Amino acid sequence: MAEIILNVDVREGVGTGSARAVRRAGAVPGILYGGDKAPVAISVSEREFRKSLYTGNLRGQLVTLKHGNETQPVIAKAIDFDPVTDRPLHFDLMRFDASVPVKVDLTVQFINGDEAPFVRQGGTLEIVRHEVEIMVLADRMPHTLIVDLAKAEVGAAIRFSDITNLPEGATPVIGDRDFMIATVKAPGGGVKEEAEEDEEG
Repeated sequence: MAEIILNVDVREGVGTGSARAVRRAGAVPGILYGGDKAPVAISVSEREFRKSLYTGNLRGQLVTLKHGNETQPVIAKAIDFDPVTDRPLHFDLMRFDASVPVKVDLTVQFINGDEAPFVRQGGTLEIVRHEVEIMVLADRMPHTLIVDLAKAEVGAAIRFSDITNLPEGATPVIGDRDFMIATVKAPGGGVKEEAEEDEEG
């Protein structure tokens, strides 16, 4: 995964009026918070921000924040988009302590689905959770959580324990069960009811 670098400017104003002014100037307003320092209002060129979005998922990932000659690693915690135009409206970056686990939502990536036995059997993958929230050290954070479907057959229940790239020491925020991530349905239906029961639990 390519390193994501955001060249930021510190902005003076805060609030809705200031954010609108930043957007009119072709930038995306944001906030840097966390650690033992006060929050700082920042902004990034919208063109550069969009380029970073295309580089990867961005949210929940390590990002190098650059201001002048100074750099620091941060985590992109939230990004707000316009529901109509999908234009980025605001973002949150969080400082972190490398020795303390942080809570992040990571996208689940399913691989080898085309080679899976359930495809030949006429089954379909039904995703229960597109993202999973985990506690992990920032410098061990993967880009996505990977589930290998190469051996998945009709009727399979894919759970958190099936993630293949969970970093050492990382734990799910839901810690009371091996929760469902996806199921493989038979051509006429199948394990959906079990997945719904898992969600309710």
